[in-house]
Amino acid sequence: MLVEYQLPLNSKRVDVILAGTHPRGGDSFVVVELKQWSSARAYEGSDRLVEVDYVPHPRLHPGLQVEGYCDYLADFLGSLHGVGDRVRGVAYLHNATDQDVHDLFALAVNDRRRVFTGQRRGQFIQHLQAHLSPQSGADVADRLLGSAVRPSRLLLQHAADELQRRHAFTLLEEQRVAYELVLHAVERARVSDRKKVVIVSGGPGSGKSVIALSLLGELYRHGRTALHATGSQAFTQTMRRYAAAGSSRVKELFKYFNNFTKAERNGFDVLVCDEAHRIRETSTNRWTKRSDRTNRSQLDELVAAARVPVFLLDEHQTVRPGELGSIEVISRHARSLGLDVECVSLHGQFRCGGSVDYERWVLRLLGLATGGPQVWTGDGRFDVRIAESPQEMEDVLAFHQEHGLTARMTAGYCWPWSNPRQDGSLVPDVQIDGWSRPWNVKSDRSVGGAPGSALWATDPAGFGQVGCVYTAQGFEYEYSGVIIGPDLVVQDGRLVSRRDHSKDPAFRSRKTVDDGEADGLIRNTYKVLLTRGMRGTVIYATDGDTRAFLYALVDQRVPPQTNWSERTTATPRPPGLGV
Repeated sequence: MLVEYQLPLNSKRVDVILAGTHPRGGDSFVVVELKQWSSARAYEGSDRLVEVDYVPHPRLHPGLQVEGYCDYLADFLGSLHGVGDRVRGVAYLHNATDQDVHDLFALAVNDRRRVFTGQRRGQFIQHLQAHLSPQSGADVADRLLGSAVRPSRLLLQHAADELQRRHAFTLLEEQRVAYELVLHAVERARVSDRKKVVIVSGGPGSGKSVIALSLLGELYRHGRTALHATGSQAFTQTMRRYAAAGSSRVKELFKYFNNFTKAERNGFDVLVCDEAHRIRETSTNRWTKRSDRTNRSQLDELVAAARVPVFLLDEHQTVRPGELGSIEVISRHARSLGLDVECVSLHGQFRCGGSVDYERWVLRLLGLATGGPQVWTGDGRFDVRIAESPQEMEDVLAFHQEHGLTARMTAGYCWPWSNPRQDGSLVPDVQIDGWSRPWNVKSDRSVGGAPGSALWATDPAGFGQVGCVYTAQGFEYEYSGVIIGPDLVVQDGRLVSRRDHSKDPAFRSRKTVDDGEADGLIRNTYKVLLTRGMRGTVIYATDGDTRAFLYALVDQRVPPQTNWSERTTATPRPPGLGV
């Protein structure tokens, strides 16, 4: 009996796995989900969602929950590949009678999602006896615990079909070089039995995520074991939603950086670490169980997990203290282990209308590139406007949104961020001269019609809330509105940071984050926000002198609707990943 079994490469735990020998021979497993519910009802007639007393939101049918655990084990544990039919699942509601949970029996039954109540205890025992013989299951449990962790061939083929059907990306120049280099490294690592680390660096929209998805599809088609990982909940959730849409099993191939603390060394052919600038010092955090805490670096965990670890990053997108992903740090660690390192730089610019000039203008404006701020004269590719007020900025974005294009507002973290009110409404914390809007939702759950944080950038209902950098990073939309707060103002012809005007709790202690580091993080934050738009950016600065400074640099204030409405004639496309 394995109690509180943690799923491999996952933070979720299974209540109980019963391991033993089948009466007809062979290993046999029964996954048990225990529920203390005394009653449950169908949620609005659904046979897949249920309502439970004293629980504010609908819950997944426990049969589907345990079925998901069974599928996951069969997909990721090598000892179960090809023999997944030996894994059965049951949900046991020991406090309920049949009448109390009558609606739950409407769901079709199979070997991985049976439901038993306390009233059916005898049937539950008979079911276990049908799949587990009386002899000891200790050896069977040991084999399960010692199993290699890797995606099954069936899952890889399924993922290949899904990605091929949903994505047909064209890779250009350096993108294709990076793609071919990783595939070559995988083959060489297999033949020579030697690891290689590949680092792909590029600015916003240079194609890093296109490369990631293209690689995954190609590797899966050739039966190679590969996973995708990021350090961003919003980015991973969006990958799961769009790249693996319609397939709950394919979604599990998209992981987080802290899922690899116990991964088998070289257990995968490839681990694609997207948004690698968000790699942290350690995977241990305040929610980590004491028994699981370790001082091992997160970078070491990721490098160790695969034959070919691939890191996709933009060094100007480090926006949180403790984030350390950079070419220099990753290369130094790899070489300290005696590993070969290949670096590819993506010079192509695909976000910001393909405007290399605009990205260079942003870098110089923020002091992230040499030369100082320069006048934006326009390049015919990207539209830059300065707004006189936040309302003017929002009006422009709303017009584009109403005409089928996508638009979002973002801001530096210069206002408090309240929890929702008791009535479920969001607090309009971002207040500027009579104009006010709420931040995006903090949690993954929608609030009052506003989407959860992971979907703010891609759900149309995200318009109307102000996104922060932690929510916007990694995503794109046609038009971006950026509020530059009092944490970045002009002095002597250059922008200077003022950490004391930031409300980010990470900046509270100078012992944790010194002024130099805070300055870099604030500048990187605005670099991220200013490069989210694919066709245009509208900028508003709360400080009057800073607005005047921007007007001098950008000789294009927000013009009348009759002028800028003409810019919405292109075929609209939905928001997507940082491609």
